[in-house]
Parts: sequence; structure tokens; C-alpha cells
Amino acid sequence: MLLAVENLVVNYGKIVAVSGVSLTVDEGKIVALVGANGSGKSTILRTISGLIHPAGGRVVFDGQEIQSLRGYQITRRGVIHVPEGRMVVPHFTVEENLRTGTFLVTNKAVISERLEAVYAYFPNLKQREKQRAGTLSGGEQQMLAIGRGLMMGPRLLLLDEPSLGLAPLIIENIYEILKKINSSGTAILLVEQNVYEALALSYRAYVLENGRISMEGPSSELMNAPEVKEKYLGGNLSADCGYKTSV
Repeated sequence: MLLAVENLVVNYGKIVAVSGVSLTVDEGKIVALVGANGSGKSTILRTISGLIHPAGGRVVFDGQEIQSLRGYQITRRGVIHVPEGRMVVPHFTVEENLRTGTFLVTNKAVISERLEAVYAYFPNLKQREKQRAGTLSGGEQQMLAIGRGLMMGPRLLLLDEPSLGLAPLIIENIYEILKKINSSGTAILLVEQNVYEALALSYRAYVLENGRISMEGPSSELMNAPEVKEKYLGGNLSADCGYKTSV
């Protein structure tokens, strides 16, 4: 087991945002955390990556507790957070944005290898490496945000709403690339409002409602669960739409 979140409690002042959440991510697997907007999904990612300290519970990565560590200490361990909203630096070029992901890396050879790997995943970024990030399309900016995360050498990639605001064909392209990234050995914890896409991509999933886990299990089973279909998949959506869950 690579990541274990145990009985996590997160408060914003007097408001309980997350209450008693437990989840796991195995080495090399894709796990989805899905639910409606405001259910606490992003808060959980921020807590894992050290942006928020929990009021209770534990976050264990590779056998060590990390919930009290600072963000850069967690990053050094290989937990890399790609936040919602892309957050690229608009006046930096594509290459400059990617290199901001190497602030903890001193080996120039490693930086060059990672840069070439990112360009292999995202050829569009290679073609636009000298172009300012603010002039890229939304899909290209999302690719850039993921690429910047890869420059940090993740063992676990925390992805927050990578499909947000993107056209279906772009989403499909990005998800295919996520499969390739995962096949190279990188585990992924994926937060999504797009429940169908997330379940189609992942191996295991957790459904979050009002800061609590309401359902969990293999993604293929949740895809066909009546409660999930009714609440998140439009009730009569067939699970057999050309996607296959990750193994």
C-alpha cells in the first residue's frame, strides 16, 4: 500500500469539511474520489499534500506518517499535487513553466530526462515550448499543469478536476495520457465531478458526500451500482460505452 488516509477530519474554523474519511491507494494504481461540488474532495487532496493540516486522523505515505509535515517535505517524498484551475504562469513560456516543477531537483541530467519524458507524453507542448502559457488553449494549459507535476518525479500524482471546463474530445485525450503515465508506474489519486470518466479510468473508487465516504469499491462495480447510476450517471446510462476500467 502506497497511501493510507485513516479517519481524516478537516475543519475550516467551526465548519467540519471532512469527517472520518479513510481511503487507500496501492502502488501503481489509479483511484478515483468522486462526488458533487463541495463534498470535500479537494480538501482531502490539499490535506494529503500538506497545504492543510488535519484536525484528526492520519495520512501515511510509504509507511510513514506525513500529516504533520510541510508541503515541500511531502513533495520531496514523491507526493505531487496538480491543483484545480491549472495555475500555470501565463507570462512564462511552456518550458519555463515546466522547469518551475524542478525547484527541488539539482541534477541537470535528471531535469533534461524528465523534460523529454513530458514532451513525449504531450507532443503539443514540445511544439509550443517557447510560447507563453497564457496563449495556450484550456486543454493545453491542463496538459502543461500535469507536465509540470511530472517534472517533480511523482510516485503518487494527486489530480484535482483535470477535465474541468474542457471539451469531451480533449478530456478523452488527457485521460488516455493519464493511462500511459500510470502504466509507467505512477500511482494516481483522481478527484473528479465527472463521475463516469473517473470510474472508467480508475481501478477503485470512493464516493464522497458531505465530507464522508458514502460508497467505495472496485470502479467497475460502482459504475453499475443503482445508487451511483441514479445520482451521478443519469439513471439509465449504460456502463458499456467504449471505456474500460484500469487494471
